[in-house]
Parts: sequence; C-alpha cells; structure tokens
Amino acid sequence: MLLVIGNGESRKHIDLEIFKKDHILIGCNAIHRDIEVDHLICCDKRMVDEALKNNVQSTIYIREDQAPLFPQLTIVPQLPYRGEEKKDQSEHWNSGPYAVLLAATLGFDDVKLLGFDLYPSNDKVNNIYKDSPNYSKSNSKPINYSFWIYQISKIFEYYPNIRFTILNHQDWAMPNQWILPNVKFQPLNG
Repeated sequence: MLLVIGNGESRKHIDLEIFKKDHILIGCNAIHRDIEVDHLICCDKRMVDEALKNNVQSTIYIREDQAPLFPQLTIVPQLPYRGEEKKDQSEHWNSGPYAVLLAATLGFDDVKLLGFDLYPSNDKVNNIYKDSPNYSKSNSKPINYSFWIYQISKIFEYYPNIRFTILNHQDWAMPNQWILPNVKFQPLNG
C-alpha cells in the first residue's frame, strides 16, 4: 500500500510508525525530522539543504529547475498535462502536489493521502512544522491553497484508475474539484 503524507496539522497526533510495516511512504520536506520515508519531496532549496545536512536516506526528489544545484538527486515526475496558467507550470508546483504525482506514477492502484489539510487554521498557517527552521511562524498568513487544490485535482483526473483516499478529521471539507469517482474521504478516528 502507498501513503502520501502532507504536513497539515491533522496528522499531529498520528503515529506514522504504524504505517511503515505495510506501506510505502512518500513525504514532504521536514517529515524526515519525524520519520524516515521511502521517498522525500523537497521543492524548496532550504529543505533540500536540510535533508542533505541530516544525511536523509530516503530517495530525495527535487524540481527540474533545481537539478543544476543538486545533480545527485532525483527529478520529480513530469506533469501529465500542459496548461497555460501559472498554476499549470511545474515551477509553481510545490512538494505536496508533487508527492501525490509521484504516488500516481509508482504503479499502485490504491493511494492514501494523510495531512493534506489545504485550509488554514484560524486564518493562520496550517503546518505541523510552523515555528521551526525553514518554516513560517505560527502567526503568519496562510499560503493560498487554491493552487494545491487545482494541481492535485489534475492528478486525480489524469489517473482515473487509481483510487485516492483522503484521510482527515470528520469536519474537514473535501474541495468540490476533488469530488470524483476515484476519490473518497475517510474520517480519521479521534
């Protein structure tokens, strides 16, 4: 089984170790501080530097525009479509959408997503690593999540034979763009 782990606060009290025995794990950026994943997506140079400094043993993926800086690392998969808008350009994709794209290309027919909260908490940044090195302060304004919703919906659309299950709290609202036959929401316990 395959689990893609985002860094939303919904995963704050989840023991990720329980997934290691029967899941391949794909994670983003600073997740290596908490657990070793099989595949680590780092689209921010500071996060790549941190992962390398900490001798992360995961396969580290970077965007193509970072390849000259880190020729020893793996390039993320190419986007499965072409578009003219800013949100369609690969340099405007970040680690979360790229992690979902990588999952879609690994040949599994069932992919779970955990920690993809998207929405801000109390109009402030929603990230489990806020107030830590290379991350925003907890009182920061949130990043515009509309790109994430759009980009991940494109992955869901281009891989209709993969079942994507979103794991999140009961009161989390699935974006309308994600309401597709191959996408379902499963509430977390607790």
